[in-house]
Amino acid sequence: MVASRHVARQPEETMQDKEQNQQSDFSAFEGTRPVHDKQRFDTDTLTAWLAKNIDGFDGPLTVEQFAGGQSNPTFKLVTPARSYVMRAKPGPTAKLLPSAHAIEREFRVMDALASTDVPVARMLALCEDESVIGRAFYVMAFVEGRVLWDPSLPGMTPAQRAAIYDETNRVIAALHTVDVEAAGLSSYGKPGNYFERQIGRWSKQYVASQTEPIDAMDRLIEWLPRHIPASQDAKVSVVHGDFRLDNLIFHPHEPRVLAVLDWELSTLGDPLADFAYHCMAWHVDPSQFRGIAGLDWAALGIPEESAYVARYCERTGLSIEGDWNFYLAYNMFRITAILQGIMKRVVDGTAASAQAIDAGRRARPMAELAWVYAQKVGR
Repeated sequence: MVASRHVARQPEETMQDKEQNQQSDFSAFEGTRPVHDKQRFDTDTLTAWLAKNIDGFDGPLTVEQFAGGQSNPTFKLVTPARSYVMRAKPGPTAKLLPSAHAIEREFRVMDALASTDVPVARMLALCEDESVIGRAFYVMAFVEGRVLWDPSLPGMTPAQRAAIYDETNRVIAALHTVDVEAAGLSSYGKPGNYFERQIGRWSKQYVASQTEPIDAMDRLIEWLPRHIPASQDAKVSVVHGDFRLDNLIFHPHEPRVLAVLDWELSTLGDPLADFAYHCMAWHVDPSQFRGIAGLDWAALGIPEESAYVARYCERTGLSIEGDWNFYLAYNMFRITAILQGIMKRVVDGTAASAQAIDAGRRARPMAELAWVYAQKVGR
């Protein structure tokens, strides 16, 4: 992510790995540690490649691994002059699920969005030749700023919280109003039938990752395809797929986003589905997931969900079509599939941390919550 911006993701509060309290494990920058044995590669070979492919790169190179990011391991590349971030596919011994770990897509979308109003880290180099270090990877600038882990924003004033939420709303609205063709992303996803494709994809991912039966997921896999809003595909935009507060790097002192991270799940699709994922925070219990359900939003300065949705609609020109509860149920189903994928990696021995185990165990309650919202549709 030599750059005038640096990517530093250090929690404002003492927080456990994101897998413990969040729905997905795609945020990677949480402080560094030595490179895990299963992720090691030849540093000299990488150094030689970087010297040839990144202007101004000069070693010696020290490599550290960020503590999070169990899906695609992420590394801090440190040189005497500057630091970089490298995001890679898992090591060669990892068992990869179909369509997962497509880091070349992350590179493509961030590179394309650099010319838009969506703040992204600067892309520096992509290597799809797995013979270099044993896997594909890309390198980006290192962006220095704040990552706000707790959506209740402890320690801030109501006005500061309101400003953070409004900026977050502005950025997701900017993403969903990007001219896809002008950005060179018209082929970034398949046209049409977004929900059918996504429900099919995550159903297959869930089945491939299943470690124990979850009745609510079986019901959702049957129910969701029969309740897709008739208005789907009315609007197609770039969708992030994991847009939430802790995937944003804020300016160190201002309520301004410097970079949106973790684009692994991005594609072309329904912006309202993407926005509903973002709005799940209003519906999930802070004791179970990283949400704000049940908090005194007015006292905190956090907008009601209805006001937040209205502001997004003003900025994008979109309107909510269909039942909002469907969008929430769909996204909770999708998160369950991701959490189940984490548990599968635990069982396979590629994600052995206590945080990953805890995240995997949250698949069942998330599926059960999704089924609660599914039953609200049409009421």
